[in-house]
Amino acid sequence: MNGMIKFGYLIPLLPLIGFLINGLGRNILSKKAVGIIGSGVLIASFVCSLFIFNQVAAVGYKTQVLFLFNFIKTAGLDIPFSLQFDQLSALFLLVITGIGSLIHIYSTAYMHEETAPHFARYFAYLNLFVFFMLILVLGSGYVTMFIGWEGVGLSSYLLIGFWFGNNNYNNAAKKAFVMNRIGDLGFLLAIFWMLSQFGSVTYTGVFEKANTIPVSVLTGITLLMFIGAMGKSAQIPLYTWLPDAMAGPTPVSALIHAATMVTAGIYMIARSNALFTLAPISQNVVAIIGISTALLAATIALKQNDIKKVLAYSTVSQLGLMFLALGVGAYTAGVFHVMTHAFFKALLFLGAGSVIHAMHHEQDIYKMGGLKTKLPLTHFTFLIGCLAIAGIPPFAGFFSKDEILTAALNKSVVYYILGVITSLMTAFYMFRMYFLTFHGNFRGTDDQFSHVHESPFAMTLPLILLAALSVIGGWVGIPAVFIENGHLLADFLEPIYAAVQHESTGMHLSHSMELIMMAVVVILIIVSILAAKSMFAKEGLKEEESSTFGKMLENKWYVDELYNSIIVQPVNHISSFFSRIIDTKIIDGAVNGVGKLIHFSARQMRLLQSGQVGSYVLIMVISIIIFFIFQMFWKI
Repeated sequence: MNGMIKFGYLIPLLPLIGFLINGLGRNILSKKAVGIIGSGVLIASFVCSLFIFNQVAAVGYKTQVLFLFNFIKTAGLDIPFSLQFDQLSALFLLVITGIGSLIHIYSTAYMHEETAPHFARYFAYLNLFVFFMLILVLGSGYVTMFIGWEGVGLSSYLLIGFWFGNNNYNNAAKKAFVMNRIGDLGFLLAIFWMLSQFGSVTYTGVFEKANTIPVSVLTGITLLMFIGAMGKSAQIPLYTWLPDAMAGPTPVSALIHAATMVTAGIYMIARSNALFTLAPISQNVVAIIGISTALLAATIALKQNDIKKVLAYSTVSQLGLMFLALGVGAYTAGVFHVMTHAFFKALLFLGAGSVIHAMHHEQDIYKMGGLKTKLPLTHFTFLIGCLAIAGIPPFAGFFSKDEILTAALNKSVVYYILGVITSLMTAFYMFRMYFLTFHGNFRGTDDQFSHVHESPFAMTLPLILLAALSVIGGWVGIPAVFIENGHLLADFLEPIYAAVQHESTGMHLSHSMELIMMAVVVILIIVSILAAKSMFAKEGLKEEESSTFGKMLENKWYVDELYNSIIVQPVNHISSFFSRIIDTKIIDGAVNGVGKLIHFSARQMRLLQSGQVGSYVLIMVISIIIFFIFQMFWKI
């Protein structure tokens, strides 16, 4: 163990310390102290991650495992709690701690209206969330990953329901928790199956024996793992919790939806590439579910009017594209899009938070408009985020999305066409939101407009930094059609995917054909943006009555209502039946019946102890007579 690696435990430890200090001291610490501690531990963790990344990026670096303690150690089972430092974990460390630090800084201003104890509770939860996410990506085995996996589920429940005075927010938190538990069961079963087949749950122990395991077993294990990923990363059919998670404060939405929790499923499959590559059926399932989710979520986003709901469904859609990349074997492309998405989606959520803050918590984009003059910095950075997610060059989203589409084309023309359609819808609904928010005339009240003002520096600084990353973040993955050997990220991750790398960034296409297809897609995206401008950047725009199809999209294809009808209500009815009949009348009835029987028997037996001598003599005579009868006839 050399260099900073032996101190790598500090990266997750620092947020844990911040959680303990702010959590235990919430009633005595000032808001300024809480903000400094909560943000400071993340910044320190980010600095440590930079040193680790620099060391991992060195030529000839080999994966190192930092052993901390034995989690489970028996005669036939050895599960260590250790941290693994390699190219993939180092990249995710930078994204989690870097974006996390900016969100913490932003939160110091956004949450300023909270009382000191609630302010401290918020930062404690935020630190705890980042701690578990770091454990998830640093763990050297699936059990350690699962500890972080469950931890981010718990933390997200606490953060989504942070404003617990509102029962709707509590329901959203419960929904997220329950739907994640469904997926987690699949992941847990996969871990047990691994133990029985591999005798180990460390990455090294599993991957070394992967080639010796039957394909049918690997397919079963990887499908169970994907069920876990579907829950955490909000894929069909376990995606409906993510839009409802908007109940939490906007910085929480940025943290959950941009760089951390929802990318956990992507990380798990990217980390398990050796298993998925040997299970082609599982890869096909991942790709099909991914592109289906991307399309479905994009159609829903077209008709959402809540600024955070648009971004939420956008996240679900982008996650679908990431799973498409993983499903076609383009692991680097999937991880690349995780990174660029973290930049522009965090920017968009924090930009939306700045708008909501200026509008005094108004989130309906049809009640906004013309805000670019009042919020010039928020407007400019938000525009950059929209250009990046739309895939306009040279912004970050262009490079990662193009790589996914090219890899999809090499696998199937259908995947490519559906991916392009998703990209066009993405550009349309993002710029629909942008034009409705910042262009045209203001559609709120005059009083609202007079109070609109730019956000404080603590909120605009993260916007500026994320906007810069959204511009240049994709330049680490420039395709060969522009610069030979320009894909620095692929070179960096090459040791992770060397054994399974069969993704393509245009190997089956000539450079000229790739450039033509790239240009066609960009032109179509620009047309989509111009269509959104012609429809939604007009003066005097009012919300119109939707068509039947439009209402279906507004109501999210009625999927929530469907789940409510076929799952929630039947379960509630069954629960009510068990509560009223089985629990109350049978179980409680039996227990209470025993008590009543004893009580009744005691009351009757109490009559034998009346204190009257005549009664005692009578009982004695009757007893003697009974005794003699038994003696005479039954010979006792």
